[in-house]
Amino acid sequence: MSSATADAAKLSGSRSRSRRSSANNRRKGSPLWGYAFLSPAAILFLIFILGPFVVAIILSFFSWDLLTPATFSGVDNFVKLFSDPLLPQVMGNTFLFALASIVTHIIGGLLLALAVNRVMNKVVSYFLRAAVFFPFLISWAAVSLLWKYVLDPTFGPVAYYAQQIGITMPDWFTDPAWALPGIIGIDFWHTIGFTFIIMLAGLQSVPKELTEAAKTDGANSWQVFWNVTIPLMSPTLFFATVITFLGAFQIFDPMQIITQGGPDGSTTTIIMYLYQQGFQAFQVGYASAVAIVVFVIMMLVTLLQFWGAKKWVYQQ
Repeated sequence: MSSATADAAKLSGSRSRSRRSSANNRRKGSPLWGYAFLSPAAILFLIFILGPFVVAIILSFFSWDLLTPATFSGVDNFVKLFSDPLLPQVMGNTFLFALASIVTHIIGGLLLALAVNRVMNKVVSYFLRAAVFFPFLISWAAVSLLWKYVLDPTFGPVAYYAQQIGITMPDWFTDPAWALPGIIGIDFWHTIGFTFIIMLAGLQSVPKELTEAAKTDGANSWQVFWNVTIPLMSPTLFFATVITFLGAFQIFDPMQIITQGGPDGSTTTIIMYLYQQGFQAFQVGYASAVAIVVFVIMMLVTLLQFWGAKKWVYQQ
């Protein structure tokens, strides 16, 4: 009897060790499965992001016109870039567009989200969400051609109806003073839906019991909004600010389609300048130097935003 018990105990111990060994083998093999699932994204990242970035760094130290062999020029492209008389205007246009986009999109998106969030009828609420978001689904090419016609001073309906009530509209895209503000307005109409959806999601994530508790304590609507809603939405506001800056700093399509960077360079942004130098002037090395500077600026500004976020973003 005792021998059978001992045999059973040995068999049980053997099975237990076998299960532990199998579990250990599965645990040891799990990183391979993880790498296998990550490999498609890693390959795409290497081909389309890291690879071109490394090539751009290398080309920035060469002079190359796509027709003759590239020649090593050291840091000449960077020296030429920082002494380029067009660079201040180009960077000024880019930062002005980015700043205007952040201010208008954050304020406009938040106000639209507050308004739609108050609509009690679900059908009307869903319709308003779709209506605000719909322009974001249209391609930049179609949007640019549409607004180029709408704001045309001769044939556009805006100028026609404004003239009927005695208002003379500016010549939006041939006047250096109005070209960039005109494109800022078009960008607002086109992309505000994206910011609006982010804001609405952030607004609906605010716990209602906290706002109700503040109202019970005697806070009015403004005090609830400023002291409860805004702090709890600060991570959403921070995310929207970072995303809006990155998108605005890379704006290209409306300038290229509507104004081609004019008039007098008033709508030439840094990405458009990169395109002009690389694919119109065929100064590939110089354009690569511009790309590296753009990357450095965007990285520094983003890091600055993350550093500043520690002072105003509420962490639960």
